[in-house]
Amino acid sequence: MEGVQAKKSFKAGDIIMRQNESGHCAYIIEEGQVEILVEKPDGTSQQVGTRGEGAIIGEMAIVDEAPRTATVKALKDCKMLEISREDFSQRLQGTDPVIQMISQVILTRYRDTLTRSDILRESDNYPPPEVIERGYTEQTDVVESIKIANEFKAALENGDLEMHYQPIIDLGKGGVIGFEALMRWTHKEEGFISPGVFIPIAEKSGLIVEATKWATKESCNALKRIETALQRPGELYVSVNFSSHDFAEEDFVENLLKTINDSGIEPKQIKLEITERLLITQPDNAKEKLQACRDAGMGIAIDDFGTGYSSLSYLYYFPIEILKIDQSFIRAMYKEDRSLELVKSIVGLGKNMELSIIAEGVEDIEEARLLQDMGCDNAQGFYFARPMSEENVIKELASWEPAKITA
Repeated sequence: MEGVQAKKSFKAGDIIMRQNESGHCAYIIEEGQVEILVEKPDGTSQQVGTRGEGAIIGEMAIVDEAPRTATVKALKDCKMLEISREDFSQRLQGTDPVIQMISQVILTRYRDTLTRSDILRESDNYPPPEVIERGYTEQTDVVESIKIANEFKAALENGDLEMHYQPIIDLGKGGVIGFEALMRWTHKEEGFISPGVFIPIAEKSGLIVEATKWATKESCNALKRIETALQRPGELYVSVNFSSHDFAEEDFVENLLKTINDSGIEPKQIKLEITERLLITQPDNAKEKLQACRDAGMGIAIDDFGTGYSSLSYLYYFPIEILKIDQSFIRAMYKEDRSLELVKSIVGLGKNMELSIIAEGVEDIEEARLLQDMGCDNAQGFYFARPMSEENVIKELASWEPAKITA
């Protein structure tokens, strides 16, 4: 069974593992004592240490799959817990890639220390540590991730990020009712960097919390400027994306309300876009904070609905107001009957539960008309408008004509 360590017993004098043989497991000593022997080139052995209860032996081989560096022999009867290479690999893969890299580098340098000792020097058959480290980092792109995280942090601190806003359209009237706020980063040397690259890295590094705070403040202030310039106070809203890291902050709701109040807009003009992953990973915390946001007047939208767990119990358990149909289903409506039926089902579900529906990724008039015929409330996509800067939003909306959807 995955994650369960097997128990092993060894008698005094037993060889538990032998130098230069491949290793597939490590052991934690529950009872007994072992000695660690290093075989010299002349065939003799030298004891380099002993281990007792609570110690772990053989750990290096399950990390990098290199041969055993020493022989381990039981000095007393031993009872041990076995840790398989497969179990260790599964656990390691679930950690942050930076932790994976550091674990590998520490092990590599420890091996290097051993192989450079007088005892092992003549039998050293390992590649140089620089080769092992370089191969690992090329495999996982960890170095690039760290580089992007550091540069993203600098961009956040230096004001090099910006927010763009994609209009959300009322399919019945063709007018703009709000915007989705989208973070954009144009690197000074690399140019445009996709959010699909930097957002996951920001989440793993923890930088997403400060980035979201900045994005929320900027979006609220931008909405106030937009509605003032267009003389449409209180008519528009902005939808901001939040992650599980944001909701883990104890003062999340208080900070959000302060940001809204400081901007001069109403709480009803803010929609929180969350994913189903947030709901599954911290349901109780999410429910409490989402309910506090709803009680304050804010709206809650489930982003990319249909691509995750999509449990109907979420729609009952959490104070959700909006379902956003993932763009992959919208684009496939004319190609796959299953996608078309799924979109119809989501729209029908939303209607039955008195939820608002937004279709994402609408790229042509045929898609818009089909969605309108289904009874879908709202849509966003390139057919209507691309994400744009605050300045261009004001220009576009000042001369906006209701989108023609009906034939």
